[in-house]
Amino acid sequence: MLEALRSIFGEKPLLFTFRSIQEGGEKSIRPEQYLEINRTVCEAGWMDAVDVELFMDGNVTKQIIEAAHKQNMIVIASNHDFIKTPEKDEITRRLILMDEMGADILKIAVMPREKADVLELLAATEEMGRLYTEKPVVTMSMGAMGLISRLAGESFGSAITFGAGAKASAPGQMPAKRLEKVL
Repeated sequence: MLEALRSIFGEKPLLFTFRSIQEGGEKSIRPEQYLEINRTVCEAGWMDAVDVELFMDGNVTKQIIEAAHKQNMIVIASNHDFIKTPEKDEITRRLILMDEMGADILKIAVMPREKADVLELLAATEEMGRLYTEKPVVTMSMGAMGLISRLAGESFGSAITFGAGAKASAPGQMPAKRLEKVL
């Protein structure tokens, strides 16, 4: 299947993600299964990047990062909190942990409960880039309240934003075509 995707999309960069139910996906998975799937994808060599969940299992995450880097793949370490926005220091701590694990891109998405939560995320994003890493940092606050972080995140140091294709993969994603016009 990965080879078929490569032939369809040619040289367009392809990112492999298996999002577990704990991080907002649709399937529950044991760490050993997560490792096997991701290592198989890395070894196949058809993908350009892999998304690895920060809190899956430290040893599993480390092995996936090593397998990806052996294939010269980019590793995005990610964390999603669909319940709340952690305090700024906790957001920064998680991003630093991703950096220390060897990820190439550091990503966190959180759910705001109040407007100040969006500012907390943006402050952590700015601080991360200014004080702790030169790697790309990707942050977003989900839902309608967090939409501004998807539109103005770049001003605070977020390297990427996401728009929805046929179906949104997280609350607050605007359709990609509309996002392109707004940006």
